[in-house]
Amino acid sequence: MNLKEIIDSNFRGNIYVVQDDKILCENVTGFADLPNEVPNSLETKFASASAGKVFVAVGILQMIEQEKIKFDDTLEMLLDIPLNDIDKDVTVRQLLNHTSGVPDYFDESVMDEYEELWVDYPNYKIRHNSDLLPLFINKPMMYPKGERFQYNNSGYVLLAMIIEKVSGMFFDQYLKKNVFDVCGMKSTGYYELDRLLAKCADNYIYCNDTNDYRTNIFSVDVKDTGAGGAFITVKDIVCFWTDLLEGNLISKALVSEMLSKQSGDGADPEEGYYGYGVWIIDNPKGKDFAYFQGCDPGASFISEYNPNNGIISVLVSNYGDNVWRIMRKIRERLY
Repeated sequence: MNLKEIIDSNFRGNIYVVQDDKILCENVTGFADLPNEVPNSLETKFASASAGKVFVAVGILQMIEQEKIKFDDTLEMLLDIPLNDIDKDVTVRQLLNHTSGVPDYFDESVMDEYEELWVDYPNYKIRHNSDLLPLFINKPMMYPKGERFQYNNSGYVLLAMIIEKVSGMFFDQYLKKNVFDVCGMKSTGYYELDRLLAKCADNYIYCNDTNDYRTNIFSVDVKDTGAGGAFITVKDIVCFWTDLLEGNLISKALVSEMLSKQSGDGADPEEGYYGYGVWIIDNPKGKDFAYFQGCDPGASFISEYNPNNGIISVLVSNYGDNVWRIMRKIRERLY
């Protein structure tokens, strides 16, 4: 079976599809460093944007399983920051499944481009979760807690701050010790754009006015937060799925809850519902599909698990290419 024939000819990035121990597709294209024509490789570390929310969700679920916190614990109980007009009784569960209503610093229903955030607030100031607080802490609730589902970046920043408060570690250090190291994800981490490690890909944005590319260094947080932004390799993501599903990060019972519908109405059947840190696509003919995804200027990512046949797909581009269209083709061909 040749999956490469369904990949867009102009796609730049990595695609890795496995079933158990069998590689179904391994496709590497494009440049990690465009001006110097340094090609991407299977070892290239890619920015994954909002996909990092899944790691934060696992960290929180670990703490719940260890009885350090509870699903129904509130912001007031867990954080000692001024909440202002944010409802102090918002719960961990509501943050996890995007029903909290807390003000979103990047409300995609209002703002079109992530770059708009940095017009008045320099992106180089963002190196910790707390650095994002000025962008939302003084705003009112978007709706009463628990009223409905609305994807929310601020909610996962607050979850990462809870990890930090409970563990006494920066959230990325906690995730390295308790998630990445456990899974053998040796190349995954949260790196600063002005201190990138070897083999990290630059991310490129096409400029219509000049017909060339610029990097996204002024378009995203200089170091990402609980809202997302881990650098990953495609093989590391397969390791993550494998250890998650085997119960090596949290119990299999909690994995099942994580990968189940917790919120959303499924109005968009392709987007689906939300679990904890993952999206869920309804599958009337079998077990539901689970995926996590991310999109930033110059970055696009999706990884999906099909429990009916054990297929794990990982697609990432450092040019913001359409990974979702290719994922649809993979579903049509393999599901």
